Amino acid sequence: MIRLILASQSTDRLNLLRNAGYDVEAIPANVTEPDPAHFPDLDAGLVHIAALKARAVARRGVQGLILGADTVGFAGGRVLGKPVDRADALRMLQMISGTIHEVLTGWCLIRARDQLQIAGVERTTITMRTWTPDEFETYLDNGAWIAKSGAYGLSLPHDPFVTRIAGSSSNVIGVPLERLAQVIAEFRLGQ
Repeated sequence: MIRLILASQSTDRLNLLRNAGYDVEAIPANVTEPDPAHFPDLDAGLVHIAALKARAVARRGVQGLILGADTVGFAGGRVLGKPVDRADALRMLQMISGTIHEVLTGWCLIRARDQLQIAGVERTTITMRTWTPDEFETYLDNGAWIAKSGAYGLSLPHDPFVTRIAGSSSNVIGVPLERLAQVIAEFRLGQ
């Protein structure tokens, strides 16, 4: 079995990978992440950040496949990262309420033994119903927005706000599991 190293401290990503059956260990990259909104090309920025995380962990000499990832929301032509406070979370939630928007994850997988790297971006389109004022307040009160890109964390299998997902639902949580399985198969072919 391939050992997977998650270059992240995200418990959501770690749990997602474990629940998918991966032998995974989390080793936080501890790097300063640039704001992906500052890159002229968002996809390239997300891949850059994911690779930055994976390379930081690879330099520590760990063995296995090292996965770096960075996830953002994209609505109304704006990049939605992690909210800095409750007011910022409300602003983001109001932006995605009643919209069709995207969640993008830049990912990078590095094979430690030879530093072979494969990277890309996965996009998922989310259709979200309109929230009521009480729903905004309840969601903000329960803290589910904390450390979530776009201030929103998808609840599987039945999300109360999302009416349609086009693409990978696991991508919204932070790891496109379907694409990851394909890339791991490519690494195995190259062994």
